[in-house]
Amino acid sequence: MRIGILGAGNMAGALGAQWARAGHEVLVGARDRDKAAKRAAEIGPGALPGGLREAAAFGDVTLLAVAYEGVEEVLGQVGDVLRGRTVIDCVNGIVHPGVTLATGTGPSVARRIADATGAHVVKAFNLCPDAMWRMTPPRVDGRPLTVPICGDDSGALAAARTLITDLGCVPADAGDLDRAGVLEATAAYVIGLHIAGVDPRSALPSPEQEVSGARPA
Repeated sequence: MRIGILGAGNMAGALGAQWARAGHEVLVGARDRDKAAKRAAEIGPGALPGGLREAAAFGDVTLLAVAYEGVEEVLGQVGDVLRGRTVIDCVNGIVHPGVTLATGTGPSVARRIADATGAHVVKAFNLCPDAMWRMTPPRVDGRPLTVPICGDDSGALAAARTLITDLGCVPADAGDLDRAGVLEATAAYVIGLHIAGVDPRSALPSPEQEVSGARPA
């Protein structure tokens, strides 16, 4: 698969390296071509550098991996290229301090991207930091990491599942794109607990435990 990456930060490097290692072609695009070249070199064989529009037009899937504050500017440069394409959105719009959603009670980041570009957007990879995606494979307590995804287009969801599986992870359908806001709120919850020094897993029951009220009587 050919994957264009918008952004040359840590998430771009972590996911790009895993996909290149799995045999995919990756093009890292950034406003600063020197940064794109440096990140592509770090990823190694299978990765190329370029500009934002080159990355947006590169192939089968585009990963949007920029800071929330930069999303609007990037989409202003490449939005027309993304129309009808599969876009994986891993962006979290988090406001510090307080760890609240920058989108407030409005549409999710993923929905805004879809509305602005006409792309087939899938929300994924937003619940873990880049360090987790650098693990080969990413695991939690010895088990493969589960990656929830939200989207409306069957082809885009299938591509996302393939890229998740190629990391050694397990995709989990979490609903249509209107559910992406739930994933983004979950990220804020997890980040807030981490900042407070709390393991988020300690606040949730295990699948083996019966959750009172979870099933109808």
